[in-house]
Formats: sequence, structure tokens, C-alpha cells
Amino acid sequence: MATFRTGRQTHQDVLPQRPALESAPVDTPRIGNETGRGHHRTTVAPGAEHGRGETTGTSPGAGGVTPEPPSGAGEQGREAHTKQSRAYVFVLDRHGTPLQPCPPARARKLLARGRAVVARHTPFTIRLKDRTATDSEIDGVEIGIDPGSKHTGIAVFTSQAGERRGRYALRLDHRGDRIRKKMGQRSAYRRRRRTANLRHRAPRFDNRTRPRGWLAPSLRHRVETALSWVDRLSRWAPLRAVHVERVAFDTHALSAGEPLEGAEYQQGTLHGFEVREYLLAKCGRTCVYCGVTGVPLNIDHVHPRSRGGSDRVANLVLACVPCNERKADRPVEEFVSDPKILAKIMARAKAPLRDAAAVNATRWALWRALDTRLPTRVGSGGRTKWNRTRNRLPKSHTLDALVIGKADTVTELVGTVLVAGCAGRGSYARTRTDRYGFPRLRLPRTKRFFGFATGDLVRAVVPKGKNAGTHIGRVAVRSTGGHTVAAPHGAVKTSYKNLRLLQRADGYAYTIQKEAGVSSPA
Repeated sequence: MATFRTGRQTHQDVLPQRPALESAPVDTPRIGNETGRGHHRTTVAPGAEHGRGETTGTSPGAGGVTPEPPSGAGEQGREAHTKQSRAYVFVLDRHGTPLQPCPPARARKLLARGRAVVARHTPFTIRLKDRTATDSEIDGVEIGIDPGSKHTGIAVFTSQAGERRGRYALRLDHRGDRIRKKMGQRSAYRRRRRTANLRHRAPRFDNRTRPRGWLAPSLRHRVETALSWVDRLSRWAPLRAVHVERVAFDTHALSAGEPLEGAEYQQGTLHGFEVREYLLAKCGRTCVYCGVTGVPLNIDHVHPRSRGGSDRVANLVLACVPCNERKADRPVEEFVSDPKILAKIMARAKAPLRDAAAVNATRWALWRALDTRLPTRVGSGGRTKWNRTRNRLPKSHTLDALVIGKADTVTELVGTVLVAGCAGRGSYARTRTDRYGFPRLRLPRTKRFFGFATGDLVRAVVPKGKNAGTHIGRVAVRSTGGHTVAAPHGAVKTSYKNLRLLQRADGYAYTIQKEAGVSSPA
């Protein structure tokens, strides 16, 4: 199977994704200028309307100021009328300059008439053969970013006088946890070689300073992937501004679980206790797993450190030596079979704050980097929740991205979300190691065989056999030429001669899923 996976099978609609492209008169078939030809302007004066009556001069990125919502429009619980639509298609002119996105129906007509060609399959992008940006009307789009620890929501929308219309929804799945795990494994391999007196690199602890604003690789990955997708979208759509949510979590209040006042902010969980005395009082001097008393007790982590658990007191319990050895580094859910005991342990343990800490650590770096690329507007988490509740939208990263900042109403949203899972571009290492760090498998020096690399998007036309037919998916290459295609219905092994390249691997695995709490568009 290909390594380009996010835990789900690649959706069959990802590749021939429904086409898309919007321009002023494009949506109106009765207008003779089908794609905006004849409108020799790229900007529109404030207040001017195009074919559908949208105002284009209020985009923050175009030099205007987003107006305040109309009086009375922000009342809590008012009726909201939100239309669902399909994801729009990104459009390029003949020179590769981004034009206004268009609906799928319009893109299909342009492709059928031979006026456009497919430039990219995912996200689906077309390129016009008879149009330039100077001959088109470009109102521009804006994007909203809802950053998170595991997922980041990105929404592409048009904005006019506080009214937003969703055009594309993207959820970016980070792999910070995997990066952290790999970094820990590499560090353990190095420490072992030093203690075993084998060939090793000397530890470099002295005179190693970190630059200001340094982020750990797992955190820097979250920032860089979000910036990468902003740069990608700017190549496919005429971006005018970015709206980003900059939140701050009070981790001390979250860990306390109750309101803190005055000097309580200066007093931690162990105020007046030592760690072991606190745990003895907390657990009643008994093993939390078997309930035995009067025996030596060890300190155990409810969420194992090897799986991301911390040394917070809320994550520590007392366990007898046999239970501590049997549990090892297994999650408590696997070790404890009695649901009552498990519920009691989980009630004492508190949720880890790793995700909140990751968002706190990266929010300023993301905002500073975005502000150097496009005009950036910042919104608070409370304002986002208020906008979402007022428009009666379900909770999701992509819908939060759609309502960040000064947004009065959302009249249109996308019913499907493109999930881009960070899969990486392979490894520099040419060996695979065993559990002790010794090489057990050697890989070839090259990654491309017969014109294909693992992760490429291909179409396989198998002439005969049990897999006869046409299959589309990611490919895993072999030096023998017997490549494997990860099709939606399963793996298909065939010769490279039956494959046709659709899109080069770009480090992401794509799937399509429905928007949370939203039914499919008609």
C-alpha cells in the first residue's frame, strides 16, 4: 500500500472532482460575455455591483475597510438562511494567473467546449486557453484560518458588507505527534550508541543557543504547513486578505477545573504538599488498579509518557509493583477492564494540555508570518463562537474559519470538505531499523522507478485479470515495475505500463468528507 494515507481510503470523487470557476457574468448564462470578457478592469469601485449584485470594494485586502454589521443584525438567535453549495473550482488564465473561482457547472461547460484544460486534479483547477487576467473581472476572495493542534480549518469565501459566501473548505491534518515520536526515537538511538561505546556523534550541549522565536519541529510543522497552503491558494485564487483566529488558552485555569481568584493563580496543585504525600492522600494509600493496601506503592502515569503523557500531578497515581509492571506503557483503557474502576481513575486524571500548549506556542508565529504575505485580520475565539451561533452553524474547524472576525451573515457554505493529511515526502534514511536501532532493511537510493514515485496520483487501466478495469488512486512503486495502486475499493497491483500519471506527489493525502452537521447539497 502507498504511504500516502490519512487513515481513510481515497475518495473516488477526489480526482475527477466536480469542476468549478466564478466570474461576474459567468453564473448568468443570458449574458453574452461568458467569462467576463469585455470588462477591461481588475478592480471595481466601492459599491459597484456585478452580475449577481455583490459589492466588491469592501474587501480588507483591497484597501477598503470591512463595514460594521447593520444595526439589529447581530441579535443572538435570529433566523439565519444559509444555502449549501458544492465546492467551487479554481481557475487560471492562459498564463497561469488566478481568476475568480467558478461553480462546477460552469467549469464543466468550459471543459466540454474545449476552452479550458485541467491544470490540477486536487484541488480541482482548470486553465482557460482563451483568456487573460486583463480581460476578466476579478473581485477577489478571502480566506479564514482556524488554527488547531491536530487540525487547521481553512475556508475560501467572498465577502460583501459583512455577508460571506463560502466557496471552498479545506481541513489540514497535522502530523506533529508523529514528528515528536520520530525525534524521540532518533534521540534514543543516539543515546544508546553512546552508552554502548559504539561509533557515535558526540553530544552537543555546550554553546548551542536557539534563535529568538525558536519552535520545536513538531510545532514549527503546524505553522509551516498552514503557510504552505496559503501560498498554494494564492497561486490558484485571487486572495485579497486573510482572517486568522488568534486564541489564548488559560492552561492554569483549565488544569484547576474551577474558577481561580487572587492569589490562587500563584498557588499550584501541590500548594502545601509534597508530590508523594499528595498522591498518598489523593489515592488513600491504596493501589488504584487492584485496591491493595499495606504494600510498597510506585508512582504511575495514567497516560504513559511514551504516548504523550506529562508529569503533571493530575496524570500521576499510585500503583503496586505488580500492577505497575503489568501496565508498562499501555494506555489505562487497555489495562483496566472494570468500567467502574476505569471511570474512577479517569475522573481523577485530567485531560492533558498538550494541544492547548501547542496552539498557544504557535499563534504569534503564524500571525507574524501571514502578515508578511497578505493583509491579515485577527479575530478572537469568542467572536468566532458568537458568529457561528448567530448563524446557527455546527461546530467544525472549517465553519469556524468561515466566520472568523467581522462577519455578519453567512448566506452560503460548502457542503463538502477536502481533507489534506500531511503524509510527508518520504524519508532521507535508506535503512529501516529494528527496535534496538540496528539496520534490518536497506532501501534503494532512488525513489522514482519507471517515471513514478510513491504517492503519485495515477490512473490504472488494467486490460485483464481479476483487477481488470480502470482504477484511480495513489501508487506505491517497486523497483521491479510491479506497482500497487491504492484504489478506493482496495489495492490493485499492476505493471507500470498500465499507469498514467495524473498528479505528482505533493506531500499530502486527500480525501473528501461531508461538512460536520451539514447535509449534502442538492
